[in-house]
Amino acid sequence: MTNMNLNDRPAFYDDADFNYMDFWSSRAYEHEAEVIAIRRLLSGRRFGEAADIGGGYGRLSIVLSEFADKVTLIDSSSQQLALAADFLADHPGVETRLMDAARLAFPDSSVDLVAMVRVLHHLPDPAPELAEVSRILRPGGTAIVEVANLAHALNRVRHMVRRERLPLAALDIRSEAVRERGGIPYVNHHPATVARQFRAADLQIQRVLSVSNLRHPLLKMALPGWTILAAEKMAQARLARIHFGPSLFFLLRKEPRDGG
Repeated sequence: MTNMNLNDRPAFYDDADFNYMDFWSSRAYEHEAEVIAIRRLLSGRRFGEAADIGGGYGRLSIVLSEFADKVTLIDSSSQQLALAADFLADHPGVETRLMDAARLAFPDSSVDLVAMVRVLHHLPDPAPELAEVSRILRPGGTAIVEVANLAHALNRVRHMVRRERLPLAALDIRSEAVRERGGIPYVNHHPATVARQFRAADLQIQRVLSVSNLRHPLLKMALPGWTILAAEKMAQARLARIHFGPSLFFLLRKEPRDGG
């Protein structure tokens, strides 16, 4: 399957009929689950330069600014960055730049922290984007990369019932109608495969969290907000080993080549 990088996304994310802020307005649990994960992974650390790649209107850039002196929000969508101008008005430490994740206009080894959340969902082959993350990170620098988990618990049960093996290649989960319209790729990744892709980009896995573990609509309806988030906070580290949730957050370290 050919790769579609972020430069191909504006037709979707610049659609006047699609507002990404509205999309998140009904997903408070998922947003807070991601905030919990980022704060846990970065707790006690401080960075100079950070980049939020594919950060949309900046919902997580604000969280990154708690840990970095300067955050650059990067997105290929002019509409997203226009929304960000208002959303980030009270956060002068975050600047925005229109940029393609596969061709980042940053010098080599110039960034201390990179976040890339809900981007690999649109990348059947994320190798170019991961190579760019590695290139701009300083040796020893930190990255947080979120992966839509093909091997989550419910999917494993489904495949077991059908007596099918989980595919190792990225799995396109779009409907046939969306595929026929040429809609943006929407894929899930196998953790073992992305682990190899991280290593190929000189990104060493330091820690993994299982995120949005209670995303099922019935659970979200049954549990009060504070209860579900308390359970989520307890579950993220405990369930990471079995790749339980639909979203995995990887904490990565840029490894210098040749021991340099």
